[in-house]
Order: sequence, then C-alpha cells, then structure tokens
Amino acid sequence: MAHDHHHHSGHDHGHDHGHAHDHAGSGGTGAPPRGWLRHNLRFLVAAVVVAAAGLSACLVLVGPGQAVVVTRFGDPIRVLTRPDLSWKVPAPVENKIDVDLRLRTTSSGLQDVGTRDGLRILVQAYVAWQVPQDADHIRQFLRAVRNQPDIAASQLRSFVGSALEITASSFDLATLVNTDAQKIQLDQFEQRLRERLDEQALKVYGVTIRQVGIERLTLPTETLNATVERMKAERATVAAERSAEGQRAAAEITSNADRDARVLLAKSKAEASEIDAKSRVEAADIYAKAYNGDPALYTLLRSLDTLDQMIGSNTRLILRTDAAPFRVLVDGPDSAAPAPSPAPAPGPRKVP
Repeated sequence: MAHDHHHHSGHDHGHDHGHAHDHAGSGGTGAPPRGWLRHNLRFLVAAVVVAAAGLSACLVLVGPGQAVVVTRFGDPIRVLTRPDLSWKVPAPVENKIDVDLRLRTTSSGLQDVGTRDGLRILVQAYVAWQVPQDADHIRQFLRAVRNQPDIAASQLRSFVGSALEITASSFDLATLVNTDAQKIQLDQFEQRLRERLDEQALKVYGVTIRQVGIERLTLPTETLNATVERMKAERATVAAERSAEGQRAAAEITSNADRDARVLLAKSKAEASEIDAKSRVEAADIYAKAYNGDPALYTLLRSLDTLDQMIGSNTRLILRTDAAPFRVLVDGPDSAAPAPSPAPAPGPRKVP
C-alpha cells in the first residue's frame, strides 16, 4: 500500500508540472511557437532569393577591357566604359550588352596585287584592331556588326585586300624586294596601308587600327624570273661601276707616281747640275794649282786625259807624232813644257 501511494503521488506531480509548462507557453507574450517558424522559414528563404535576384538584375558591373551598353526596349541609352558598378531598371525594361574592347588581330591571307612597274606580287598582311573606348564608336560598332567581332574581322579582311591593291600600285617592285636594304621601303608601304585602313575602318565600323604589318611577301614565277634578271643587271652595273672606279683610282695613282717621278728627276738633275758645277769649279781650282805648281806635269796629265777620252778600245788614229798631244810619246815629258815666257802663269780661266 505504501508503494502504490508513492507511485501515484509522483505521477500526479509530473503531470501537474507539464500542465503548468503548457499553460505558461501558450498564455505568455514571448517568441512565437516552434511550429510557426518551421511553417514560415521557406517563405523567408524565397523572399531573400527573390530580393537577391532583383538586386542582381538592377546591378551593372563593368570589367576591365570591356564596355557595357544599357538599352531601354532595345534602344541604347547609356554606354559605360569605365570599370565600375552601376544601376539599371530590371529587364525587360532595360537590358545590357557587353562589348569587348580588347585588341584583336586579323590576317588578310595571300593577295595577288600589282606594283607600279606592272609586276605581280603575293602579299599577306595582318591587322591589329580594337573597338575604341568611345561611346559614339561603340554605338557605331553595334549598329554595323551587331556586336559580332567575327563579322567585323571578315569585313576588315575585304578592306585589307582592296587597300593592298591600291597601296601596291604606288610602289615599284625594286622598293619591296631588293638585295640592297637601303632601297627597301616596306615601312612606308605599311604606313600608307594603315592610313588607308584606319580611315575606312573607323568611319564604317567604328574600330581603330592599331598596327598593320606584312606577314609574307612572295613572287609568282614570271615576276621571280624578272626580278632575278633585274638583280643580275643591277649587280653587273655595280661591278662595272666598281671596275671603272678602280681603273680611275689606278690611273690617278699612276699619274701621281709619274708626276712625283718627274719632280724627283728634275730635282735630282738640278742637284746633279749644281754638284757638277761645283765639281768643275773645284777641278778648275785644282788644275790651276797643279799648273802653277808644275806646268810640265800638268800638261802631261791633261794630254793623257785627252787621249783617254778620245781613244777607245776600237779606235784607230793616224796622227803626227810630233804634234801635241802625241809629241810627249816621242820626245818625253820635257817636250810638253811650254817655251819660257816672262809673263806670269795663266789663271784658272785659261786652262785648256
């Protein structure tokens, strides 16, 4: 009996506690019940998602290297070119179009064009282009190609082909293909080609040409043969010019050498004449001294000198032996002495 009483007493106590808790939870003014939160959580998440979607539909983010055109019912009303965050009315009222402003390259392929001198060449050029960061040109790009860079590249290739034909007609082949680097004018060719392309591309498509270059330049068979012949003729002309220049230089050197030789010879003859004159004066002085010292010996020596000059190895003379200067051979040295005279001995000017 005691056990049963304790059990019922405890049970009643727990029941009374639970009843008091439920009464306090339902009758108070605090947080909503747990069942209400579970029931409305899905609606809260949906509202947040809708709000985020609406906010993203109103935001316009402009990244680097691009522009954004905001249209209202298809009509462009704003062009955003600076990297920034902007606002717009959600679609379908306003939409945005991303325009790529990065640099692009387009190749023309091999084009058969004619030069000013009537020869054909094959030229391939490349074009570096981009849509400029300008609102008017961006709108023009959208109108012209509907924001399709491939269409713009295809149109530019056509422009390059016609521009190559016109530009090549202003240059001779020798200014484009030549063994002499100073005669090649490829830089002028590229500059003129760019000027022609830039004007047309900006005016028609709203794009700017940043660079134009020649990728490849080759010659057809006929042009190649003509070019080879022209190069041979040019080399022959250069060789002839250099040969003529060498001959002129050799003639000039020979002329200068002859002139120098004549001058040197004349100078040597003048010096020799001067030396001979001095030697004659000295010899006359010596002869005078010798005559004054020993007239007989002087006469003998002069006679012998005269004989030495007159008679050679094959000379035959028939002369009187009693006549000078052969008298000395018969009479001896005494016969060469002159007759005594009271007059003084002759000076150097009277020496025979």
